[in-house]
Amino acid sequence: SDGIKSKIEQQVWFHRQVARVLYLAKRTKPETLVATAFLATRVTKCDEDDIKKLQRLLKYIRSVRERGIVLKPGCGDVTVTQYIDAAYGVHADGKGHTGSVTIIGDAAVVDAASKKQTIVAKSSTEAELIGVSDSLGKGFHMRRFIIAQGHTVDNVVLYQDNLSTMALLNKGRASSDRTRHIDIRYFWVKERIDNGEVVVKHMRTELMLADILTKPLQGSAFVEERDALTNWPA
Repeated sequence: SDGIKSKIEQQVWFHRQVARVLYLAKRTKPETLVATAFLATRVTKCDEDDIKKLQRLLKYIRSVRERGIVLKPGCGDVTVTQYIDAAYGVHADGKGHTGSVTIIGDAAVVDAASKKQTIVAKSSTEAELIGVSDSLGKGFHMRRFIIAQGHTVDNVVLYQDNLSTMALLNKGRASSDRTRHIDIRYFWVKERIDNGEVVVKHMRTELMLADILTKPLQGSAFVEERDALTNWPA
């Protein structure tokens, strides 16, 4: 009975700590969102490996407790920019992972998200397309909110690092037999492009702010992308 009680207490502790970390990740430490997103899937079935991963994450958070996000809205016209990226088939069940960053002005990160995709994609292009379809609505909502405050906002700028996905978004149709299976609902973005609500631009992978939200990074790659995402001075 003591063993069962100890295991239940361990699970309760794990669940409570993950919830606390998620609060911090969403507000001041977006670079931890990938790790937190994984740990959140383990709150009802955590094991010793999960606890060690959580302890490593807590150690990192304590070591950078003074870090946060520096907002740089700029002094010009109000703009809304989104970086949306996806990692293909990275989960055990074959599903991909989406990372998205919504920015107002020069570099004011108002939303960062990292989440497992709900369906299985058959290619990296489709995974990117799913990510855009699931996340672009945040940019539209932010644009409408700012307009409602009396500001003039041009179209949402969407940055993508996958040229095949950009071609699909702009054409609004599959370009080959390999992509014809993609459900038509993902081409709702095409209507927004035609209406002038969004423009899609290419961004090199190494400059994609959302890359750090799609997969675990280590060393200098993690530090460089973390600093770019948060604007925190070195």
